[in-house]
Amino acid sequence: MAGHRGMVGAAIVRRLKNIDCEILTASRAELDLTRQKDVEIWVGKSKPDAIFMAAARVGGILANSSYPVDFLMENMQIETSVFSAAHACGVNRMMFLGSSCIYPRLTAQPMKEDSLLTGPLEPTNQWYAIAKIAGVMMAQAYRRQFGRDYISCMPTNLYGPGDTFNLQDSHVLSALIVKAHQAKEANTNSFEVWGTGGAQREFLYVNDMAEACVFLMEHYSADEPINVGYGEDIAIRDVAQAVAKAVGFSGAITNDLSRPDGMPRKLMDSSKINSLGWRASTGLEDGIAKTYAWYLEHEA
Repeated sequence: MAGHRGMVGAAIVRRLKNIDCEILTASRAELDLTRQKDVEIWVGKSKPDAIFMAAARVGGILANSSYPVDFLMENMQIETSVFSAAHACGVNRMMFLGSSCIYPRLTAQPMKEDSLLTGPLEPTNQWYAIAKIAGVMMAQAYRRQFGRDYISCMPTNLYGPGDTFNLQDSHVLSALIVKAHQAKEANTNSFEVWGTGGAQREFLYVNDMAEACVFLMEHYSADEPINVGYGEDIAIRDVAQAVAKAVGFSGAITNDLSRPDGMPRKLMDSSKINSLGWRASTGLEDGIAKTYAWYLEHEA
């Protein structure tokens, strides 16, 4: 398990504990995934049967805009190290977790897997997107050249326990939770949303994503990446209202029009994984409530 301390990786570990398997992990202090030789030594000693590749440098629009080199180089270094080590040590099964941001900014909605590389990327997260596209291509390259059973899946916007709640690095939904909570605690009359609030986003609860990852490891083997989404999208302004309701904040929600909206719409076409028998089960309202409860216990 690469990335077991992150939101997605931790959720996958929780899910795997319900299966008769040994879970192999290494902390960041034990293993720097950007160091290829160290990763190869660790994989060689540990001898995993399969790898969930969930490790990544992640963040929202602000973090992507502020640290383009970090998002590009660190993610590509991690990917190169893990793919190379897996192949060198004879690991024949691996799942790479990509991102919905790999798709072109103005691609047809909902986004199908075959729209990859058909147009320009969203500028606000293109560095991260390029790195994730490289990971998808690595999975395909090892499959084609060496016959490795490596697959990649593209999750939509994820949220839930273990998310990043630092406003400098957070994704949109966790940022809204922090803003609404801080406004409630400070007894202020409003909190702010970036942009117009009109951008459409799809959100998937991280436990559902973990369920999908295990499902795909058991049932999917193909060259083409596969989308994993909730199936519906929602305007950011409406997400903010849902968060305010969950937090118990009754004030106004304002807009910072100097900030970007990002991609106008991001809705995944998840018909392929749905046809295999998997579908998300956690509604947005329920997921936000569970995430806020986790935030209060661990972060607030």
